[in-house]
Amino acid sequence: MIKAENLTKVFGDYKALNNISCTIEEGCIYGMVGSNGAGKSTFLRLLTGIYKADNGTITIDGNNIYENTELKSQMAFVPDELYFLNSSSMDRMAKLYMSLYKDFSAERYEHLKESFKLDGKKNMNTFSKGMKRQAATILALSCRPKYLLLDETFDGLDPVMRNLVKTIVCQDVIDRKATAILTSHSLRELEDTCDQLALLHKGGLVLESDISNLKTSLFKVQVAFTGEFAHTYGKEIFEGLDMLHYTKHGSVANIIVRGDRNEVTAKIQAKNPVILDILPLTLEEVFTYEMEALGYCFDDVLIND
Repeated sequence: MIKAENLTKVFGDYKALNNISCTIEEGCIYGMVGSNGAGKSTFLRLLTGIYKADNGTITIDGNNIYENTELKSQMAFVPDELYFLNSSSMDRMAKLYMSLYKDFSAERYEHLKESFKLDGKKNMNTFSKGMKRQAATILALSCRPKYLLLDETFDGLDPVMRNLVKTIVCQDVIDRKATAILTSHSLRELEDTCDQLALLHKGGLVLESDISNLKTSLFKVQVAFTGEFAHTYGKEIFEGLDMLHYTKHGSVANIIVRGDRNEVTAKIQAKNPVILDILPLTLEEVFTYEMEALGYCFDDVLIND
């Protein structure tokens, strides 16, 4: 289990992470989403022991990570800015990884090369941005790590390759009980892959939740009444509901509600509406309204591809 407590990292006058606390259970896919400068890459570099925290702790099963060779040998990290040996081929990089990771699987490496259709003998300087991302991911997966950390996971990948990466990462988590942490600018890329999602903004952890809870505890209500509601009454008629957002046009109200779907439906039906629709929200909409409820401007937080 990975645990961060009051984790803080400062670069000069800039606080990249500010008092982050979270728990990442073993064998899950944990997604981190946020704009540039939100703190995603800094978190991963603290987790891999590249950076040392200025305050707070980050541990795996209670063990500190910084300068912990044993723990680092169980991690494979694909950073947002990729680096390969000068004029190297992927096969040459594989030999380097093989010398560093005792569990590196040459068989898996060959299988992944075939799946991604990359030439292991070709100079990687000739690779496109997406091909380099694929190569780095192949090398990381071939190490068979216990902890797989992918920063800007899908950057430069076309839809086919994105789905292939998602499939292989999910297989690793299921088959080997690995733990994967994926970061991205896009909620849509993480929505159908992750068990948990965390939203970072300006170095802080704004929201963290199980995806299934996010999608089932927040929903949209469209409701209409006859009579005085159109001209006189407003949101007070819905007193007792946990409303995050409310708009009204004539006799029709649109509400974003948090709570138990059946209980909310029963409360509104008791008021005898002429129209009542309970609609699901996309994950992007869920985050939007949760952010608004916390006083954040969503447009400044996420870039959705």
